[in-house]
Amino acid sequence: MSQATKLRAMLREGGLTVAPGAYDCITARMIRHAGFAAVYMTGSGTSASLGYPDYGLVTMSEMADNAGRIAGAVDIPVIADADTGYGNELNVVRTVQEYERRGVAGLHIEDQGFPKKCGHLEDKTIVPLDDYLAKIRAAAAARRNPDFVVIARTDSRASLGFEEAIRRANASLAAGADMAFVEAPQTAEEVAAVPRLVNGPCLLNMVWKGKTPLAPVADVRAMGYRIAIMPSILFRSVMGVCESILAELRETGEHPPIRTTLSLTDGFRRMGADKWDALRTCFREPGEAETRKDAAE
Repeated sequence: MSQATKLRAMLREGGLTVAPGAYDCITARMIRHAGFAAVYMTGSGTSASLGYPDYGLVTMSEMADNAGRIAGAVDIPVIADADTGYGNELNVVRTVQEYERRGVAGLHIEDQGFPKKCGHLEDKTIVPLDDYLAKIRAAAAARRNPDFVVIARTDSRASLGFEEAIRRANASLAAGADMAFVEAPQTAEEVAAVPRLVNGPCLLNMVWKGKTPLAPVADVRAMGYRIAIMPSILFRSVMGVCESILAELRETGEHPPIRTTLSLTDGFRRMGADKWDALRTCFREPGEAETRKDAAE
């Protein structure tokens, strides 16, 4: 079963899928080890891992390659940020094909123009609805596996208002999207209203100290959302830990204690060391390992 089919089955089952954000294989594996059913590849974190702010400076191939690495590191569905689709409908077709080819289960495409920005920043440009719907139709038509999930994200709440954001979400679903993503609702009332007003499954973006008020996962589930992503939960936490540890090193001149209960061996196990250790001998003929050991002695 493909990861796209797994994700599609999860959406059919109902309930809420929580997908914390990963920006590399380490964070993806930690999410999987913690028991979550899906990973979200954060565009902001991916941009930062390449040394850029989330201003549309990272290319499609760079994003797709990172999504592919993450998808290859875990055995659960990966939902990935695909920004604006990186151009017009033609670019969207290639974007979907490249993400799908790398094993990603689904992606979202937004209605921002250039220069695009993180959805919780100011001064975003929104493209005309007709232009955006053409991209959504192209994305739906481009997938080879019909289970690949196309998520339509609208960033129009900030500049065009909540009603327009709902209108765009519904129009995107009618154009072939599988799920709607209304970015950055600004009040608790708006957060609760989105699943009621949108004619299809909805995704909620939960950003710490962003524009959207946070709610407990149980409340988000009760509202009717089907996916909740937390893009910066690890990315910003890691930055904070790095600043703290480096400041301590600079001030004391001594190696600070590592703030984790993980042993060195456990850290390797999180990255799949047990599987690779087993491969060291499984291809040898029976008794060959003992023969090699005796020869060495």
